Amino acid sequence: MCSLGVREIVAGFPGGRNITNISIVQIGILQSLICKGNKERYMSLTNEQIELVQNTWKKIVPIQDTAAELFYGRLFEISPEVKPLFKKDMKDQGRKLMAMLNTAVQSLHDLGEIVPAIQQSGRRHVAYGVKDEHYSAVAEALIWTLGKGLGDEFTDDVKQAWVDVYTVLSTTMKDASAQA
Repeated sequence: MCSLGVREIVAGFPGGRNITNISIVQIGILQSLICKGNKERYMSLTNEQIELVQNTWKKIVPIQDTAAELFYGRLFEISPEVKPLFKKDMKDQGRKLMAMLNTAVQSLHDLGEIVPAIQQSGRRHVAYGVKDEHYSAVAEALIWTLGKGLGDEFTDDVKQAWVDVYTVLSTTMKDASAQA
């Protein structure tokens, strides 16, 4: 059993003591993230990593349509079984992906604000047929896409920052989907 309380969770949260209006449900999700063996990953999301992700994301935004095409092309290449899950216009899907990533990236200093939206997304993805194992293919496609888009600026530190951010977001989605 995990013995972390609200104070320890809030203290370890990026932005720490600046968190306001965080709900019991949000704290529960954070506790779940930390207590399910993700403490090292979660706690390692530093302000420096957040800045790396936000600064590199600014370089992806101008090429977001291309990035979305690259992402889905790579996803379908490495995980062809997910292609049938996408039944709508892929350009529209790409815009939705980029909008979701933009919101997440811009909210990294205050993740508590977007936890409900991340949870809802996880629950929605169950209805689309997404399984837990699909999240690792998405991670691989995302990291590959960022590498292509950023080129030499995609350093090991940048890559690790993005992996850590994705881990927090995808774990939140998977935990919510398990309760759907």
